[in-house]
Amino acid sequence: MTQISLSNAQIAWRAAQDIADGAYVNLGIGFPEKVAQYQPDGRRAIFHTENGLLDFGPSPAPGDEDWDLINAGKRAVTLNPGASFFHHADSFAMVRGGHLDVAILGTYQVAQNGDLANWRVGDKGVPAVGGAMDLVHGAKRVAVITDHVTKKGAPKLVEHCSFPLTGLACVTRVYTSLAVVDIEAGRFVLREKLPQISLAALQDVTGAELHITDPVVDLITPDL
Repeated sequence: MTQISLSNAQIAWRAAQDIADGAYVNLGIGFPEKVAQYQPDGRRAIFHTENGLLDFGPSPAPGDEDWDLINAGKRAVTLNPGASFFHHADSFAMVRGGHLDVAILGTYQVAQNGDLANWRVGDKGVPAVGGAMDLVHGAKRVAVITDHVTKKGAPKLVEHCSFPLTGLACVTRVYTSLAVVDIEAGRFVLREKLPQISLAALQDVTGAELHITDPVVDLITPDL
């Protein structure tokens, strides 16, 4: 397989391009939080975090943190004008009530039917499913950002998940280090791929068949 792939920042940038102006968005802990850094000019999403904060801004400069102002990942944040605080239960009522437009999460595996596995049992990894189980069925659209393969080279896009499931048939789009893949009618549909990698090479590192229904677009991102 080619060694050429997108960085985490480039994957996050690509995902950010699909967020509409004014969308209510929840970003998963860790890698997905990077998406907030790359909002296109002229657009501003309204970010939600499960611990009860809506419309927070970027992290403050080191030394300027107010540790009463954090997101669900315990990262210090700032407040945009009009930001609001609310009870944890109200926060999850927003999630479960379908008031979020988009949730963007990380993953261990995504199955071709949209099943998501982003936690695991054991000493390593996320030790519990947490709020993701609500997000994947409460948000109107669920997307995933991830490397295309594991550190050992195993596919993350698979026929069936082998890790504990976060949600069933919930993911609609996956942004990876090699491609953009939609999930439609229980199958992976390739939309974009890096021009440096052939379709055959991409299929070799994907654990289920990639279908093509329309011309595949080159996946081009800025240097970040």
